Parts: sequence; C-alpha cells; structure tokens
Amino acid sequence: MRILLIEDDSVLGGAVRDQIAGDGHSLDWVQRLDAADSAVSTTDYDLILLDLMLPDGLGIPFLRRLRTRSIATPVIILTALDQVSDRIEGLNAGADDYLVKPFDLAELSARIGSVARRYNGNPNPVITHGSLQIDLAARSISREGQPITLTAREWVLLEAFLARPGQLLSKAQLEDKLYAFDTGVESNTIEVHISRLRKKLGTNIIETERGLGYRLGHANQ
Repeated sequence: MRILLIEDDSVLGGAVRDQIAGDGHSLDWVQRLDAADSAVSTTDYDLILLDLMLPDGLGIPFLRRLRTRSIATPVIILTALDQVSDRIEGLNAGADDYLVKPFDLAELSARIGSVARRYNGNPNPVITHGSLQIDLAARSISREGQPITLTAREWVLLEAFLARPGQLLSKAQLEDKLYAFDTGVESNTIEVHISRLRKKLGTNIIETERGLGYRLGHANQ
C-alpha cells in the first residue's frame, strides 16, 4: 500500500516509518497540513495516518475537507487526545479508526490491515484462491497445508492484486504500492518481484498484458 503519514513528532514518525517499511508498504511522511494538502492533491493514497495537533493547524478540519472533496481514502487518527468526545468527533468527521498514543507498533500494523480489508470489501482476513489458503491478517500462505514464505514486498504486491481481482494494474500503479516519492526505483523491480511470486505460487498466479500491466490469474491447482 501507499500510505501518507501526517505527524510532526520526529521520534514517533520515524518509528512508524520503520514499522510500515518493515511491513513492505511505502510511506510518504509530512509534518505539516499544507504539505499534506499538496500530497493528497498529487498522489492516490491507499490510507492516511493523521495526527490531530499539527504546527499549522488541527487534523479534524483537514479530515472534514478531505471528505467534502469526496476523497474517500481511509483515515486512521493517531493522537494523544483520549477522551470519548475526541474519538466521537474524529469518527464523525470521517475517520475509519482511532488509535491513542502511545500505541504498540504491531497494533498499528494490525489496524492498517483491518481498515484496508474493510475498504477493499473483504473484511474476512482468510481467503482461498485456487489451491492457496491466504491469511491476510497473519500474512501467512499455504498450499495443502504446506507453508509458503513471501518477502514483505511480495506480500504487498499480492495484496494489491487480491484487492482488485480481474483488474489490470499498471507497472506504475504497482511501483506506487512499494515506494515513496523520494525513493529511487530500479527499472525492472516489479518484473523481478512478479517473477518470484510466480515461482513460489504458480506460473499462472499473475497474468501479463504486454505493454499494459498485470492482473490476478489462477493459482495452480
């Protein structure tokens, strides 16, 4: 996933960045709302992590502006404001989840996965695709009881295809899932990861439309 973090605390922001990178997602991190406005205007994010107290304003009005502009990107609020009234205000403004600081980074990863599954219309974390049994919450995959190990970035690509079955995804769209805007991308990175997924999961797991992109195929039986 491509995630936007809006957080001015450098220590917390760095910890969240490292956690999300470890999960294989790409993260753009801004520390002001004006930078966040620019980011959401130019990039199609899968999820936003939003602090409520920023140097140049408050997160709730920013969230309301997103929803007014019909930007439906899921938002998880990260804040030290822990009153029930604060949570109600955040959820009523359009947030999808609310996490109070300090929080466990593993819980943040779980919340991100849960919100993403709901947003993609598949709240059940366990799915079957051909001969594969895939637990999206645990990030585990097996065929006939035999576990298959994927790297973090292979997981991110597989999740992108599972979230859009039958939909063609361009190379640029897949690169957006893996890399932040300040990260260099090797020209053949996507091809390498897809080749490895095919070796592990079956040659038909991802179909290629030459010159256009890739789509989820059939898992080998």
